[in-house]
Amino acid sequence: MTEEASTGLPLLGEPAPDFEAETTQGPIKLSDLKGRWVVLFSHPADFTPVCTTEFMAFAAIHDELAALNVKLVGLSVDSISAHLAWIRNIKEKMGVAIPFPVIADLNMKVAMKYGMIHPALNSTAAVRSVFFIDDKGIMRAMIYYPQSNGRFTPEIIRMVKALQTTDKYKVSTPANWQPGDKVVVAPPKTAAEMEKRLNEGYECKDWYLCFKSV
Repeated sequence: MTEEASTGLPLLGEPAPDFEAETTQGPIKLSDLKGRWVVLFSHPADFTPVCTTEFMAFAAIHDELAALNVKLVGLSVDSISAHLAWIRNIKEKMGVAIPFPVIADLNMKVAMKYGMIHPALNSTAAVRSVFFIDDKGIMRAMIYYPQSNGRFTPEIIRMVKALQTTDKYKVSTPANWQPGDKVVVAPPKTAAEMEKRLNEGYECKDWYLCFKSV
């Protein structure tokens, strides 16, 4: 099976599959975006109800993502002309401008590289996926949704902030973490570190679970 035909999922911690594609804002090449984070998301089809609500929701978080050094990029297996007509329709009927580029992936080349086509659901449309790629081009997180259910975009903002906090402070984020909450300190690796940990000023529930503010 060729790389272009592969339906394997990209792997966390590895370089995100590079691609070059046409978008509603001109050509784009993923490797040219190094230095910025990228949130790449797919939708099943233009001119569909759930996807329209999602595009408006993604437009609403575009500026907040940009302030976090994130490039937002959409994708479906529709054509450029369909994308442009739909974007114009959203602006005219809903009053919402779509500020991010949308990839036209008629040959499914990008969709296959990223495992966006799930044949049991639909062999000719992408599922709703979100890929978080860091400023070094490394795949950091992925979220998949079925075609029937729209995404909760505040979780996308939260995930970006969690990943960037992890990188900046070399910590982890606990369940239900929100920006401003305490983070988790890495557990000790030796008995000596374990004893020392309890006196380092962290909020410790026990030797292996300690929190701090950042």
